[in-house]
Amino acid sequence: MSLSQNAPKSKGIKREELKKQYEDVEDEEEIGSDDDLTRGKRRKTEKEKQKLEESELVEMKKLENLIFGSLYSPVTFGKEEEEDGSALFHVDRSAVRQIPDYEDDGDDDEELSDEENGQVVAIRKGEAAWEDEEEKQINVDIASVNRLRKLRKEENEGLISGSEYIARLRAHHAKLNPGTDWARPDSQIVDGESSDDDDTQDGGVDDILRTNEDLVVKSRGNKLCAGRLEYSKLVDANAADPSNGPINSVHFHQNAQLLLTAGLDRRLRFFQIDGKRNTKIQSIFLEDCPIRKAAFLPNGSQVIVSGRRKFFYSFDLEKAKFDKIGPLVGREEKSLEYFEVSQDSNTIAFVGNEGYILLVSTKTKELIGTLKMNGSVRSLAFSEDGKHLLSSGGDGQVYVWDLRTMKCLYKGVDEGSTCGTSLCSSLNGALFASGTDRGIVNIYKKSEFVGGKRKPIKTVDNLTSKIDFMKFNHDAQILAIVSTMNKNSVKLVHVPSLTVFSNWPPPNSTMHYPRCLDFSPESGFMAMGNAAGKVLLYKLHHYQNA
Repeated sequence: MSLSQNAPKSKGIKREELKKQYEDVEDEEEIGSDDDLTRGKRRKTEKEKQKLEESELVEMKKLENLIFGSLYSPVTFGKEEEEDGSALFHVDRSAVRQIPDYEDDGDDDEELSDEENGQVVAIRKGEAAWEDEEEKQINVDIASVNRLRKLRKEENEGLISGSEYIARLRAHHAKLNPGTDWARPDSQIVDGESSDDDDTQDGGVDDILRTNEDLVVKSRGNKLCAGRLEYSKLVDANAADPSNGPINSVHFHQNAQLLLTAGLDRRLRFFQIDGKRNTKIQSIFLEDCPIRKAAFLPNGSQVIVSGRRKFFYSFDLEKAKFDKIGPLVGREEKSLEYFEVSQDSNTIAFVGNEGYILLVSTKTKELIGTLKMNGSVRSLAFSEDGKHLLSSGGDGQVYVWDLRTMKCLYKGVDEGSTCGTSLCSSLNGALFASGTDRGIVNIYKKSEFVGGKRKPIKTVDNLTSKIDFMKFNHDAQILAIVSTMNKNSVKLVHVPSLTVFSNWPPPNSTMHYPRCLDFSPESGFMAMGNAAGKVLLYKLHHYQNA
């Protein structure tokens, strides 16, 4: 009995030991499998990270190619990327591509290959690569639709085939929209000019492409565009020494760097104009003469200064010496405030009493002659050569005088004028402008006016008050018109188109009451004096030199 009872116990013990051994082995296997799983996850994570970095690099290359046009890595179309097997660019070969002319070997027929099916298609130049067979089967009634009747070649024509309909539409479009000859590859320039091929042979195009010089060169004397004037506001010309009274005269010296200003404060000032500092050079006080007008002689040797006095001053720039001249012998004028100087610097013309014009030599400062108008004299202007003088005044007529014979060559009525108040002539002598007391400015061609044609080429009526001052710039492309009666009453006329610049006077800026204006010798600067004692300075961008 004891043996039978002990046998099952030993078996149970063995089973428990085996079970523990199995559990220990399973635990070890589980620990080992956990380590393997961790390593696998780590490898997988590293691979995914590597693939992500590679995909990001590919995307960056794509973005660079799209933005910079393969600036860093030239694009090769149709090649696959070795790393991931994806192409950055794909070539669409589903459509037949016509080989350019430069790839042609000289034959009339060109062979185009379809890589997908290996077929070779021959297409003649000028022929369509594909035709719709249904076009020939469709009929279009061009007589029943109003907008298609223009395609008829005969009045009783009605139905036409689809292909003929398309051909007529193309012909009608080409008729309404003719192409430019230079844009056609096979165009030939007529009228004796060379063709595109000739230009290439001469090296014209190649020379342009082989150089890095500017293709557009700004030349002197080029045409000024109408509409809007390009300019910049600079530091006031007299900012270093503003005037205490109204500015009555501004005038540039022939060297374009020296500017004089004068006014009722009896001071004659000189400034060196550079647009930045505008340094004051000298100031001269005239105790007995409030200055009404001051001007350089065109040769730049002297300054003539006048006021509401019987005399005037001459200032020698080289000697820095003032000479007081007057009263003029034989004359009783109480005022010599208005004058003009001839372009040859030989004659000064003063406005006298009762229609008289007084001519004074710039060398001797003596009276050399007088001219007599029917009405009172209000304005004067010399011709470009100094041989003729224009005058206008109270009778509404413009006189043309020959200073060699001291006689009137011609006089004519200024259209719409009852009293002339201002005159100016262009430096080339082709044009002159006449201003009136009603704010009207007539622009004439001098040759036509002297020839008997009294019709102005343009009448400018943008101002409503008396015209007090006018000035052409050096190339007669700009005419400045000034009225001292109202604020901002300045207009600039584009002479070639005879239109007023739309952006002048400058918007949102106050010029006060303008009094005078002048252009530098080559129109790079424009100076304008006002009643507040300031000289406003502007840079005209069209002109490269002052």
